[in-house]
Amino acid sequence: MSPLRWDVLAVSFVLALPVLALGLRGDLGVHDVVTRLPWCLAAGWGLVALLRWAATPRPSAPRAAADEDPDAAAP
Repeated sequence: MSPLRWDVLAVSFVLALPVLALGLRGDLGVHDVVTRLPWCLAAGWGLVALLRWAATPRPSAPRAAADEDPDAAAP
C-alpha cells in the first residue's frame, strides 16, 4: 500500500492539524513542526493499514464432509 494514497494523505492531514496549529501559534518552532510532520504521515499510513486489515473479510475454511451433520440430510 502506497503511503501517498488519498485516504492516507487525508488521515495524515487530520493528524497534522494540531502540529500545524501549534506551529502557527508559536508553541513549536519551524524545526519542530518540520520534524513532526513525517511522523504524522507514518501514523496516517499505519492507521489506514490497520483499518483496511480489520475491514477485510477473512476467507472461510472449506467444510469437510465429516463436519456435516448426518441428521440434516435425513427426511
